[in-house]
Amino acid sequence: MKRVVIADHHAMIREGISVFLKTTHKYTVVGNVSRGTELIECIEKTKPDILILELNIPEIKGFNTLRHIHETFPKIKIVIFSSYPEVVYALRTIKSGASGYIPKTASPAEFLEALNHVNLGGIFLNDALIAAYNNRNNNDTSVIGKYKKLSARELEVLNLLSDGKRNKDIASLLEINEKTVSTYKTRLLKKLEVNSLAELITQVRMLQLS
Repeated sequence: MKRVVIADHHAMIREGISVFLKTTHKYTVVGNVSRGTELIECIEKTKPDILILELNIPEIKGFNTLRHIHETFPKIKIVIFSSYPEVVYALRTIKSGASGYIPKTASPAEFLEALNHVNLGGIFLNDALIAAYNNRNNNDTSVIGKYKKLSARELEVLNLLSDGKRNKDIASLLEINEKTVSTYKTRLLKKLEVNSLAELITQVRMLQLS
C-alpha cells in the first residue's frame, strides 16, 4: 500500500481522510500534522509516497513551503487539498511542484480519482478546470481574470494581507524586506484596480480567498 501523510489544521478533515483511505485498501496513513513546523520532521520520519497538503495551515509559507518540499523530497507526490478557489490557485500549485489540486468541495469519488491518478505519475486537475484554462481569455477583465494573472508571490502577499498581517510580519514570513512588501502592495492595488488596502481585503474576502 502507498504511504500517505496528511497536513491539515482541522482534526476532523485529517480523521475523515484517514478513515476514507482505509476503505480503499490501497493507501495507508502513516502520519498527520496540523502545523508546518511538524511537517518536515514527519516526512523525514515516515517517508511517505504521497503528501496531502492544505497550504493554509499555521507555520506554512505558502508556495515557498510547497517548492521547498518538492525540491527536498522530489520522490514524494504532493496533492493540494484546499478550500481556495481552483481557478485562482490550482495552476500555480502545479507550477510550484504539486502533482494535483483537489478542492474541499470534491466528492469522495473525485478525491480518490485524483489520488489514483497522481499515484500513477500523472498530474490531476479536474475537467472543468482544465477546460477553463484551455478557454481562458488573456484579456479577461473580470475580477477572477485579474486574480488569475497575479504571480505566486503576489498571491502569497495578498493572502497574508487579508489575514491582517503587517508589513513586518509578511517580510519575516516570506523572508523578504519590508520595502519589497510595500512594493507588492502597490502592485496589487494597481493590478486589481482598487484604491485602498481596505477595499482590496474586502474584495478578497468576497471571493472567499481568505
